[in-house]
Amino acid sequence: MSLIALKNDASTTHIAAQTARLGQEKAVQTIHDGGYANLRLDIDTLNSICWSFMRPLGKPSYTHELMHDISRLQGAITRGFAELPDPAAAPFSWFVMASDVPGIYNLGGDLGHFAERIRTRDLAAMRHYGHVAVTAIHRNAVAFDSPVVTMALVQGDALGGGFEHALSFDLIVAERSAKMGLPEILFNMFPGMGAYSFLSRRMDRAKAEALILSGRVHTAEELHAMGVVDVLAEDGQGQQAAMDYITRHSRKHNAHLAVYRARRRVNPVTLEELINVVDIWAEAALNLTEADLRKMDRLCAAQNKRLAGLEAPMPMLTAAE
Repeated sequence: MSLIALKNDASTTHIAAQTARLGQEKAVQTIHDGGYANLRLDIDTLNSICWSFMRPLGKPSYTHELMHDISRLQGAITRGFAELPDPAAAPFSWFVMASDVPGIYNLGGDLGHFAERIRTRDLAAMRHYGHVAVTAIHRNAVAFDSPVVTMALVQGDALGGGFEHALSFDLIVAERSAKMGLPEILFNMFPGMGAYSFLSRRMDRAKAEALILSGRVHTAEELHAMGVVDVLAEDGQGQQAAMDYITRHSRKHNAHLAVYRARRRVNPVTLEELINVVDIWAEAALNLTEADLRKMDRLCAAQNKRLAGLEAPMPMLTAAE
């Protein structure tokens, strides 16, 4: 090859690398999208990981504000990847959702909001909340229509909608003593924002229904034995375990991506399915009695106490209460 040809090749390579770098920088800028009040974002382009940490300004539940920021982030990721000049310019290949709140991943639905809307018989508001929630959950379930593998990192309590949110990702990494469960049955309700859809695809129908109807809170170790948690980490080592998993499998990212796409094709969780279940949930909510709502109030008060800084674990209702 002539010297001129070598120079031309080097120039072409340099231009391609510069284009990829600029495309990556633009994607990162798009995804940051001016910042998120209820999320902390760390895009590690060197290791190809986007770390997203929930840090709700109020209660660590699925408030409207947190859901709004999550939806904004999801849309920004989709746009950022769609605008790439070349797939090689992708800012990350792995997405990890975790929490900045010590000991809490997410406590689930906004119980105070629910109780208020149920008492005023506001079916439209209940449906609206649920539709917004499952639209975001569905975007998780389809990996934001982007070529990334998604992961929930659970390092504390993931209850109700918090557990449903974790279930919507491709993988769940959880620390051994992290607690996950669906306490809705304890106030005569069921989890209506993805639990049935996702659990029935991770285990058989009978076991999924038993878990939902028990109201029991399980440790990550127990859920790992059931096949619900994918990677079990030692306490305090969750983020390192997620990093280690990604490092081990980065060279096979294409295969992992294809497998999870195939999973979604063979056994899809559609937005229509999630919305239909939400409508069942909202209608069932209006059947709750005042005694049921008082139990919901107790859980809400317990969450508020814990948020105020109490060290004791959040008390749980029992089915007999």
